[in-house]
Amino acid sequence: MDMYAVRTLRSQPLRLALTIGGVSLCIVLMFFLLAVYRGVADGSVEYIRRNKADLWVLQRNATNILRGSSLVSAAQGERISRVPGVKTAAPVLFLLSTIRKGEKVGTIFLTGYEPESGLGGPPQLVQGRAVQTDEDIVLDRSFAEKFRFKVGDPVDLQGSRLQVVGISRGTNAFVIQYAFVTLRFARALIGFPGLATCYLVQIDRGTPAAAVQEKVRLALPGLEVYDHRTFLDNNIREMKSGFLPLLYTVAAIGAVVLTVILSLLLSVNILERRKDFAVFKTLGSPLGFLWGLVIKQALLIASASSVAALAVFFPLVRLIEKLAPEVSAKSSLGQIIGIVLVVALMSLLSSLISIQRLRRIYFLEVFA
Repeated sequence: MDMYAVRTLRSQPLRLALTIGGVSLCIVLMFFLLAVYRGVADGSVEYIRRNKADLWVLQRNATNILRGSSLVSAAQGERISRVPGVKTAAPVLFLLSTIRKGEKVGTIFLTGYEPESGLGGPPQLVQGRAVQTDEDIVLDRSFAEKFRFKVGDPVDLQGSRLQVVGISRGTNAFVIQYAFVTLRFARALIGFPGLATCYLVQIDRGTPAAAVQEKVRLALPGLEVYDHRTFLDNNIREMKSGFLPLLYTVAAIGAVVLTVILSLLLSVNILERRKDFAVFKTLGSPLGFLWGLVIKQALLIASASSVAALAVFFPLVRLIEKLAPEVSAKSSLGQIIGIVLVVALMSLLSSLISIQRLRRIYFLEVFA
């Protein structure tokens, strides 16, 4: 039965090649979408995950920094720092800003922080150093690659001239990238010296975080106070709600196209070998045998397509990341195995759809 299934597929090499190519493209699409999702998921929250803050203090009703707004005053920051158990309360200011290089203009998520506090800065530097003065800026690696910035280059940020002193990673949120400056410069840029988006709080060693969290809430009832885990989960949930449905929709379309392509090929093969199947029925072949022929063809195509997709996927990702550095794609063995299993299930579904044609083949067709 295996050899018959193979011979049936090999009898039309061009059709087989086109089918494997079409199915492979669907699989590559699913690989790529999940890889992009993981890259975005990591890049969007890596800044939050790596900052060593015990508590995040924001304006009332603000739950995240990805798609939320928050304004906290310097006076409120002073009151936070005086709460018993608070070791450090570091202000951070997030702004949407633009960087110009020649005719190119790029939007960045400008992050102003106090370098001496050790909180709020870039999660990881791959080149150079952190900011020290108001003339320094640290750029995200993908943004720097896209605009061809390197350490030591001047930067025109909304009319101010800064110098790139470092390149960071873990700061690429796909649609926008982080850049880091001093808090004093960020405040001067908007003209409000006493504002911050949030305060990152470190508590004294041995002090329960929940107790300090409650004290800050009681001292400043107009603010929201989150522990690190809760605030990270808030941002992950916000990222998923805005991005994940789109990826799932496109991936689902790819799976449907894959199923349709396989169903059409298998149905055509059954129609072309209608007399062969009539002979099998005349000879008394059990229904399971005939079904097995179609199912094995589907699984053979799915296996060959998965191998072809894996061979194409990784070089394609490297090419895309080179052409568009802001695209970050991360794959794992679990993702690959999951997609291969989904493809196998889709191939089984395609075979079950095609098998319905076997019911319309009758014994007397042998003599047609």
